Amino acid sequence: MTRIVVLISGNGSNLQTLLDQAANGRLGGEVVAVISNKADAYGLERARLAGVATEVLPGRDFADRENYDAALMTLVDGYRPDLVVLAGFMRILTPGFVRHYEGRMLNIHPSLLPKYQGLNTHQRAIDAGDDEHGCSVHFVTEELDGGPVILQARVPVFADDDAAAVAARVQVQEHAIYPLAVRWFCDGRLAMKGGQAWLDGEPLPPEGHAGE
Repeated sequence: MTRIVVLISGNGSNLQTLLDQAANGRLGGEVVAVISNKADAYGLERARLAGVATEVLPGRDFADRENYDAALMTLVDGYRPDLVVLAGFMRILTPGFVRHYEGRMLNIHPSLLPKYQGLNTHQRAIDAGDDEHGCSVHFVTEELDGGPVILQARVPVFADDDAAAVAARVQVQEHAIYPLAVRWFCDGRLAMKGGQAWLDGEPLPPEGHAGE
């Protein structure tokens, strides 16, 4: 059984979908720990309700990112994960941390990468006049939100939308595609090789797997 550690900072709605699918035997893996940099993150309560171990590692306790990430790495590795899943973990990770988990760390980003890396993606899509937006699951590399894309989902953007409306539409799709990508990894179908995402022994195109 694939051992999964999830890193969060907030509400943990994507975490909940992973916990639900794991409980139903549909994830192909087990969430063995949830770690947050925020003690008040509601996702920690979700983990406790699911009987999953929780840890809190506040950033203010460390002098810099390098020291924080070294402590986080020790904490994560204590759970012997096969896969690390970022689910709204609002810290920029150091290159050393990313390299340590290369090929076994996933993130979901609320845009159709490579568009709108970073924050405020929904408002940026509206401001640009885009008629579609979405989310991307990708392997984590040293480039922020720049790792190879595994899977994307698209949603329409309507003329009278505000950022909250677009965010809600995108989140529905996040809950569909993130567990799917995690399942592919747990089943041994998904890997990162040569800076590319591979599924079933074939390299994926830049936009990831096209079929839904």
